[in-house]
Amino acid sequence: MAFNQTWSALRNFTTPQWLRDVKFGIYTHWGVYSVPACRPNGTWYPYNMYRKGTPQHEHHVKTYGDPSVFGYKDFIPLFTGEKFDADEWAEIFKGAGAGFAGPVAEHHDGFAMWDTAYTRWNAANMGPKRNVVAELEKAIRRQDMKFMVALHHFENWFFYPHWNRQYDVADPAFADLYGKAHDMDNGFKDTDTFDDQQKPDKQYHDAWLGKTKELIDQFAPDAIWFDFGLRYVQEHYKKEMLAYYYGKAAQNKQDVFTMFKNNDLVVGTGLIDLELGRFDKLMQNEWITDTTVDDGEGWCYLLDAQYKSPRTLVHYLIDNVSKNGYLLLNVGPKPNGEIPEEAKHILAEMGKWLACNGEAIYGTTPWLFSGEGSTKMSTSGDFSEGEVLQYTPKDIRYTAKGDTIYAICLDWTDGEYVLEKTKGLYEQEIARVTMIGVERELAWKMTDKGLVAASPGEKPCEYAYVLKIERKKPF
Repeated sequence: MAFNQTWSALRNFTTPQWLRDVKFGIYTHWGVYSVPACRPNGTWYPYNMYRKGTPQHEHHVKTYGDPSVFGYKDFIPLFTGEKFDADEWAEIFKGAGAGFAGPVAEHHDGFAMWDTAYTRWNAANMGPKRNVVAELEKAIRRQDMKFMVALHHFENWFFYPHWNRQYDVADPAFADLYGKAHDMDNGFKDTDTFDDQQKPDKQYHDAWLGKTKELIDQFAPDAIWFDFGLRYVQEHYKKEMLAYYYGKAAQNKQDVFTMFKNNDLVVGTGLIDLELGRFDKLMQNEWITDTTVDDGEGWCYLLDAQYKSPRTLVHYLIDNVSKNGYLLLNVGPKPNGEIPEEAKHILAEMGKWLACNGEAIYGTTPWLFSGEGSTKMSTSGDFSEGEVLQYTPKDIRYTAKGDTIYAICLDWTDGEYVLEKTKGLYEQEIARVTMIGVERELAWKMTDKGLVAASPGEKPCEYAYVLKIERKKPF
């Protein structure tokens, strides 16, 4: 089925019901950049290692030698993947409670993680010599999860300092990894446009589109995530890519979606993504966060990684879902293919919480109010997660399913939970109040402050506690 390549037609996108049901996905940053495993900003190591004055350049010179002697390409033989087990990864992701998962298929660095016809620099041909995307696609679907891929490959155009002739990045022999040398003698600027000399050419656009179509044809992903480089893609190519993806999905009778940032696609053609951030209120349009199990300095494996707590990430998921959002969580495996123990612990703890309380997340909708409490975000949007919030028993998030309201309490009390946003409920409509995981009804009453429910006095789980308010017709 061919899709009309106009924004008007492409805005007929609707969020798949399966995403509305599962809410939570996991993806992996695993590639050559996993070898140096150097903070800060581990996936940007190949960008910074060639730039004097950066911590990564200093680390590289001390550890591997000058980049003119040991270039990024020389890490590839060290990217071994000998312990990579796609089925083990998929089992871990399923155990975490995720409903979709997949890899970064190609990062800024130009090294593809599947057997592609577009470059010899790929994981099937070098490094682990495994078709990583293919293996994960099969393993993830065997776990009855949806499959996604993430793409950063347009950023390769400006990622390396091609003007610096002392490095291998300027050698035409390696242009199919580092990109064709072009005039960017001032380096990357985080601006909305390139000047005319810097704009990617037709050949580069064709390769970008060709790789994307190749992934769609080979793996029929249920979701594709695009990084910020999408903003620089010439507009006709964006429309052709989306039309191709949605057209193929229609042929396959498959419900799919794309994730994008800022204004990189027209509103309504996919799902807006916030990097390391969330919204501070209930949103009219659906959205998704991409964040990482680490503190935001890695994205890939780091030797000295600092990790978020399971509590933080359970709260992150709850907060997003209450505000009409979803969560995409990154994990960075080691160069040998092992998932770090710290990451496995976090995922297992999230899975335990969801195993107990999943009915308050899966298949729910937002309620009339997202939540209440005195603990407020002071920032909102991209890169807003750095603020550390200490929730109290007064901090509540709401979801709903059928006639049931779920009041998710972000901290424990042995006293009473006061749900101020329930003031509009009728006492006659409340059939019963329970806490998920506790096998008895709770004492409750309606007051001028809202519904007040007694704590059961025993914790059914950790991190957050779900009051289940079952209702009936009041009259």
